[in-house]
Amino acid sequence: MCGRYELHSHPAAIALAFGLAHPPDVHPRYNIAPMTDVPVIRVNTEGHRELVRMRWGLVPRWAKDPAIGSKLINARGETLAEKPSFRTAYRRHRCLLPANGFYEWMAVADGDHPRKQPVHVGRKDGLAFGFAGLYERWLSPEGDVIDSCTIVTTDANRLLRPVHDRMPVIIAPDDYARWLDPANADVTGLIVPCPDDVLTYHPVSTRVNSVRHDDVSLIEPAAPMTPGVEHEPPPHPPEQESLF
Repeated sequence: MCGRYELHSHPAAIALAFGLAHPPDVHPRYNIAPMTDVPVIRVNTEGHRELVRMRWGLVPRWAKDPAIGSKLINARGETLAEKPSFRTAYRRHRCLLPANGFYEWMAVADGDHPRKQPVHVGRKDGLAFGFAGLYERWLSPEGDVIDSCTIVTTDANRLLRPVHDRMPVIIAPDDYARWLDPANADVTGLIVPCPDDVLTYHPVSTRVNSVRHDDVSLIEPAAPMTPGVEHEPPPHPPEQESLF
């Protein structure tokens, strides 16, 4: 799964990487958490790419309670076309979430009590990349609007398998147009693990475990956790529903 990520590229670099007409109004964020507003790239009604903000945690248009979004921060790529929560968005509302890296928590031995070591995963060249995403617009009976999104996941590649059994789907730049085009229904082949030689990962400070912390030190390599030493507890993953 993907429960935290970061984006720190310069706005001009983001515009160039994702084919935007103008640099977006974004600032570095090193600890992006679910249920917060995140930058999302989609194709607008005029056929141009635009960067907008949406809440991370998808609220299907049929939902009675928008709180369901906290359980839909990820969408299993293998069942997008089948699950009621995602099938409409998969057909009509695909998007990209720009990122420079994401965090996972790897089990490490510590006597009889395994600990969770946070690691930062990013491209070897440090460039920004795009998570495969879906988005929806929810309208309450009172007229309130929530635009929300989710990150698509797949099986981990060989590099990340020791860290976690799932990983976010990362769309290659040459495939951005194909993924974003709602007229193109043939995107199943894009829902695959990222090639092993594209990414790298390293341990980072357990400060990332708390959303209170959001600074560049979170992505810097850190010494592995010391057995027997207290650290900030890892975040609790959202309870994923069988709808996935």
